[in-house]
Amino acid sequence: MAPKHPKRPRDPNLVGKLIVNLATGETMKIVPAPNNPAAEFARQDGLKGGKAQAEKLTPERRAKIAKDAANSAMAASVTDKLWRNW
Repeated sequence: MAPKHPKRPRDPNLVGKLIVNLATGETMKIVPAPNNPAAEFARQDGLKGGKAQAEKLTPERRAKIAKDAANSAMAASVTDKLWRNW
């Protein structure tokens, strides 16, 4: 896993302080959260969730999901085009 960066504050003064701290190396070291069994178990299920769901779906159900997604995307693009002309 890549190292995480500190969350950037919204206040301009705090952004400036963060930049100075980064430049001088005074930032706080980010320690990863301890692994607990429940979180590990949930992550394992989450990693295989999409594949397991796709294997269980019938071809008709997959087609319906794809058609609904396409219709939703088309409706969103049409709505977006209408609002741009206002």
